[in-house]
Amino acid sequence: MIDERTIFEIHRLKRLGWSVRKIARQLRIDRASVKKYLKTPTAVRKRATKGSKLNPYRDLIDQLLEQDPDVSAPVVLQRLTASGFDGRITIVRDYLRQVRGSRKKRKAYARFESPPGKQMQIDWGHFGSLPYGHTRRKLYALVVIEAFSRMIFVCFTHSQNQAALHQCLLAAFKFFGGSPEELVVDNMATAVVERLGAVVRFNAAFLALLRPFGVTPVACNPGAPYEKGKVEAGVKYVRNNFWPLRRFANLEDVNRQVAHWRDTVANVRIHQSTGKTPIERFEQVKLRPLPTLLPDCRQTVSALVHKDFAVRFDANTYSAPPWAIGKQVTLKADGATVSLYLGEKRIGTHPRCWQRKQRIETPTHREQVKKLRKKLWHNQQVAAFISLGPVAVDYLEALGDAGQPIKKQVKRLLVIKDRYGSQALLRALEHATAAKAWGADYVENIVHQHAAPKNELPPVKLKDESLNRIRLQQPSLAEYDAHILGRNKNDR
Repeated sequence: MIDERTIFEIHRLKRLGWSVRKIARQLRIDRASVKKYLKTPTAVRKRATKGSKLNPYRDLIDQLLEQDPDVSAPVVLQRLTASGFDGRITIVRDYLRQVRGSRKKRKAYARFESPPGKQMQIDWGHFGSLPYGHTRRKLYALVVIEAFSRMIFVCFTHSQNQAALHQCLLAAFKFFGGSPEELVVDNMATAVVERLGAVVRFNAAFLALLRPFGVTPVACNPGAPYEKGKVEAGVKYVRNNFWPLRRFANLEDVNRQVAHWRDTVANVRIHQSTGKTPIERFEQVKLRPLPTLLPDCRQTVSALVHKDFAVRFDANTYSAPPWAIGKQVTLKADGATVSLYLGEKRIGTHPRCWQRKQRIETPTHREQVKKLRKKLWHNQQVAAFISLGPVAVDYLEALGDAGQPIKKQVKRLLVIKDRYGSQALLRALEHATAAKAWGADYVENIVHQHAAPKNELPPVKLKDESLNRIRLQQPSLAEYDAHILGRNKNDR
């Protein structure tokens, strides 16, 4: 039944110009009731209910529930029938549901206060998503509460994975200036792998993070959110006090704004439970000092440098030095940067891109590609190959774009030229280009299909190996023709 106070609020809000929908949402009642009491502002009293057949047997039912709180309705009906009850099971079920529901609502919990520095509580909250161009990334916040002082730390991320949890916790310990004795968590997969009653198996990576800080993890019992009630209230506080009426450009902007709110609002307010500001009570907190060497909490994956001198990560490509093509590198990423390592050496760093299907390239990497190609074209064997003409030049560029080893392929193509002749090789290169068949194996197969070897015997082998490696450029017959024609004109 809606009471007089609620009816008064309905009319007060309506006078302020609120819509029926908004009033219903604010007072948590349905819109039909709002319309009804706007039209007839009188509280409706419930009719007196008739006596139930169960009334004489309620004491007996209470005794049965004392013996077994989960006793089923059919068993209760059997006991009642033996005592003279002649009703059906439906009324028994309804009564049991009512009694158990009211008992559950009356359940009380004792407030638990931790000594200073003893405990921190953590929990995730979901806060919609942020747009990046045509991409949207989900937004989460890890809220960390120092239990005694109620000092709060908030870190927003685009993921709840293992690396994101570790990065946020490390940032929290830095903010608080130390670590607690205990860290209370719920049964998130990044913290708790398996649970059987009171036996908890924690995530190995999570334990590895906490070990150097000397922190003992404590997992809440399933269905018992009151065990971390301080951080539950903290997440709600962030949602109701920080989040409304704000706009954000990106993840960095969200964390910048929440840090300002944390320092100017959240931690300097008079806390309702303690009666003091969190920053004032935090002066009594003595945390464990942080270790000298802090763990590297960045997300770490192994990545292949592809022929476009880039690695693939999180739906984007990040460039690497071209000399690393074909190598496995270690990629480490946090919310701001993506870094590439070969062994212990860092070979590239990029700003983190939250859009998808983007290429993030360092200009120096592109310049290195141009220098390598220029150096390659000055190679003696490459120069001999491109002297064959435009067909050879086009095929050579296509080999580079396909990520083929240029020197090795050119060496094999020149062997094919020696055996079959220049014209046979050029015809084969034209066919291979049309078929987009990149490599000496394809070219040699095409030559076999079109002609027999021109030279039955291999070239003469000299004792000096350096002389065997000499390659001469293909002479231009057009220059000889021009020379002869010019001389004939002078003879006239």
